[in-house]
Amino acid sequence: MARQAPVRDVAPTVQRLRLRYAKRGRLRFSSHRDFQRAFERALRRAGVPIAFSAGFSPHPKVSYTNAAPTGTASEAEYIEIGVTVACDTERVRAALDEALPPGLDVLDVVVASTSDFAARLEASIWQVEFPGLSLHVVQQALDAFLAESEVLVERLMKQGKRTFDARAAVVWARVEEVDAAAGVAECAILTVVVRHSTPAVRPDDVLAALRLVADLVPPTPPRVTRLAQGPLAPDGQGVGDPLALDRG
Repeated sequence: MARQAPVRDVAPTVQRLRLRYAKRGRLRFSSHRDFQRAFERALRRAGVPIAFSAGFSPHPKVSYTNAAPTGTASEAEYIEIGVTVACDTERVRAALDEALPPGLDVLDVVVASTSDFAARLEASIWQVEFPGLSLHVVQQALDAFLAESEVLVERLMKQGKRTFDARAAVVWARVEEVDAAAGVAECAILTVVVRHSTPAVRPDDVLAALRLVADLVPPTPPRVTRLAQGPLAPDGQGVGDPLALDRG
């Protein structure tokens, strides 16, 4: 009988930290795997006393939650890490922010004092900029979309092509226009609150739905940014701070 592999001794986790970071500029094109590699290198460079799992292949105790799709920017991405020494949250934030490349910016760090954090991420606010399209054109497409009770879209997933409803996840939406007085070319801006579901409805699914119901085809690729994610507001027009309960 083969001998059982011994379990390596590891320092215990004494504190859990929750981080909010942004993905900006050209870094929006980085994949989730790219970010994982960059973040684990940043942990080493910043000297964060990260906790590791036991066994022959120990890995850092890092939990990634609901990452934004590749190609989208975000102001509200979240990570939880375990550390072996109690840390000052602002020092961790500053050290990691310095160690990460510009465009991956650590905005907030709090001590995790509650459980079920992922359950608080009920919805996201997405902003979609349409360079070259007027408010009127995008508003017509949005009105047609909101008038539907169901809009089925397709997406290729790991398990193959899947069809699902993009309309049910959209809780609230509006269209604005960039102020022409600011010297900016014509550009409509769609802000949409999307409830997290299974499968997750992403901004590209909403764009696919607008194309289906109103033949909306932007002349240039839209610029997409997640502005926030967290508990859905009672009126459905926004989301709360998912770190609020940990701030005490």
